[in-house]
Amino acid sequence: MTNLYKSALAELGNVFDLTNDNDVDRACVIISNSKKIVVFGGGRERLQIMGFAMRLYHMGLAVAVEGDMTTPPVGKGDLFIVTCGPGEISTAMALMNVAKAAGAKILFITAQVNSRGAALSDFVLLLPAQTMADDQGDKRISVLPMGSLFEGALFILFEVMVLKLINSLKIKPEVMRVNHTNLE
Repeated sequence: MTNLYKSALAELGNVFDLTNDNDVDRACVIISNSKKIVVFGGGRERLQIMGFAMRLYHMGLAVAVEGDMTTPPVGKGDLFIVTCGPGEISTAMALMNVAKAAGAKILFITAQVNSRGAALSDFVLLLPAQTMADDQGDKRISVLPMGSLFEGALFILFEVMVLKLINSLKIKPEVMRVNHTNLE
């Protein structure tokens, strides 16, 4: 059993050995320069990006999760962050078209840079991990099932982006604590 843990952790390490940190920094600058931020992810990716949205909120940024009843409209100066490991799902494509037509920028996080979703984006952040687009047959490289490697890597990516944003925006821990809910 221990070997499964070590294998999964090694695979995550390999993802970040191949991740371009300059692109991560650029994504953080795009986030920092946005008026409003709305995030979207499908399936288990949604869980990861919701956690990221929560931390952005804790930092005092104007952020919402698409689909929530309080999601504001997006437009010029705003950012729509989409995570779509396989590069394209119908819901993401439809929402990206709406955001693009409204004038919002699109930050697209994917493992498939040659996809329709990537082509529609203003900036693509490659997270080179196995997804459901390449989890079968000879393409399968991960011990983890389906898109789990990508989803796990998203968690780490988002936490590192939070650290980078805290540093660049000079956010104090007290500010984040004040913004944390008291309804737990």
